[in-house]
Amino acid sequence: MKQQDSAETAAPPGTLWARMKADPQYAPEHLALEAVRRLGPEAAAWHARIREERPELDPDGVANLAVKHFTTLARVSGAVSGAAGLPGAVLDVGVLAWTQSRMVLHVAAAYGTDPAGQERATDLLVLQRVHKVAETARTALGVAAGRERASRIFTGDSGRPLAGVLMKLGLKLAQMAGVRAAKRVFAKMVPGAGIILGTWANSAATKDLAQRAREHYRKT
Repeated sequence: MKQQDSAETAAPPGTLWARMKADPQYAPEHLALEAVRRLGPEAAAWHARIREERPELDPDGVANLAVKHFTTLARVSGAVSGAAGLPGAVLDVGVLAWTQSRMVLHVAAAYGTDPAGQERATDLLVLQRVHKVAETARTALGVAAGRERASRIFTGDSGRPLAGVLMKLGLKLAQMAGVRAAKRVFAKMVPGAGIILGTWANSAATKDLAQRAREHYRKT
C-alpha cells in the first residue's frame, strides 16, 4: 500500500485547511466531506487492486491490510509537522484525523461498501464519535456543505484572533481523532509546549476506530 501515500493523500490539502480555519466549528464535517471526495476513489482503486493481486483474501483479510497500514501511519503522524506550539499541534491532530478517515474508507471498501458514496461522510462522523447518530451527522454535514459553498468561507480570517481560531480548530480535530484525554490535548495545544502526541495514544485511538469500522461494515 505504500505507493498510495503520495503528498496528495497523506495529509489534508491546503484548500481543506483554509475551509476548516475559516469555519472551525464545522471542521470535522468539512474534513469528512473532503475525505470522501478525495480519498474514496483511492480506496476503491486499492480494493480492486488487492482483490486482483490477493484473491485468496476474504474481506476480513483485506481489512487487516488496511488497518495495519494506517495504524502504522497513525503512530508517526504526530511528528509530521516538525513544528512546535499551537500551529504544529493543530497540524498533527489534523493529519491524524485524515489518516484515520483514510483507514475507515479502506475498511469500507474491504467489506464491499462504496467508499466514495455520499453516506460515507456520515459514517465517518458517527464512527469517529463526532456525532452520536447518523441523523445529526447528516444535518451537520448539510450545514457544512452550505457554508463551504458560501463565498465567505474563502475570504480570510474573519477578524477573529488567530490563536483562538487555531485552538478551537485543534480541539474539534482532536475530538474527531479520538484524542479525548484532556491533559494531553491541552498540553499539545499550548503554544510553545512542543509536546508531540504520544505514538501509543495515536495507535490506541486508531485501533479503537478500526474495530468500530469493522463491526459497522460487516453488517452492511
